[in-house]
Formats: sequence, C-alpha cells, structure tokens
Amino acid sequence: MRNFYGFSSLAIALAALAASPALAEDEYNVTTGYTLDGAGLGVHGADPVVLSVLNAVAPGDAANAVVHDGVAYYFASKLSADRFKADPDRYLPQYGGFCAYAVALGKKLDGDPRYADIVDGKIYLFVNAAVYARYLADRENTLRNADEKWPQIRHTPVDQL
Repeated sequence: MRNFYGFSSLAIALAALAASPALAEDEYNVTTGYTLDGAGLGVHGADPVVLSVLNAVAPGDAANAVVHDGVAYYFASKLSADRFKADPDRYLPQYGGFCAYAVALGKKLDGDPRYADIVDGKIYLFVNAAVYARYLADRENTLRNADEKWPQIRHTPVDQL
C-alpha cells in the first residue's frame, strides 16, 4: 500500500529506524535521551501495566518510575508501579518493545504503544497504523516469524540490521 507521497508503509516504517535509535545495547527500544536515573525510557513513557491489562495507553509519571534491566518505565500510579515490580516480565512488551512486525522481518523498529495487541497475555507493539494493519492480516505467521527471528537479532545493534 502506498501513501499519497508514493512511499510504501514499510518504507516509512523503515525510515523511522533512523529517527528512534535504541540504547541499552539495542536489546530494548528506548527513547532518545535519558531519565533522571540515567536510563533510557521504555514504552514511550506509557504505563506498561495499564497497556497490558486494558490495552489502553495511559501516560506514566516520572514520580512513579521503575528501572528494570537498565530501562526506566513510568507508571500512572504507585499501584501500577508496584504490580510491575512484583512481576516485570508479565507487563513488558515482547521483543524489547520493538515493532513485532519488523522483528519478523529481522529488523528493529520503534514499537509505539498506540499500536499494540495482546495475545495470550503478551504485549506486542507496532511502529504505526499501516504496519499494525498488515500484522492483523496475518497475526499468527507474523508472531511465529518474530519468535524465530528475535533470538538471532536480540543482541545485534539496530544500525547493524
């Protein structure tokens, strides 16, 4: 599918790669810059507990920050932060928060919490609405391919894919 500029949705998504470099050895998708703790910010500062439970985007608050594995996550409430601390793996997006569709292609692109899906209690993020629509057209194969690719690219820096 091409937009009115003539670019494919995937080409636009790939261009996003240059605009959203990851840190933390590129195993996690974090925003450019650092939090007061010195860690990159995960999930665009959205509360991952609310995202995983309600599939809704709730802005997190730095007052409720939790650093896990070198990445800072913000939470809308202390209750959300406490739930995360008790079981972080339950609330973290798959593939380090990178776009699941891109991971299936062997790439690491930004995962945006506005384009999320929950499958079997796991959160999958996508770079934009067009890529999310492509994923929905072949959900099972996309996730199977991403599960196969992630171990191969997990420790590879974004700029080397």
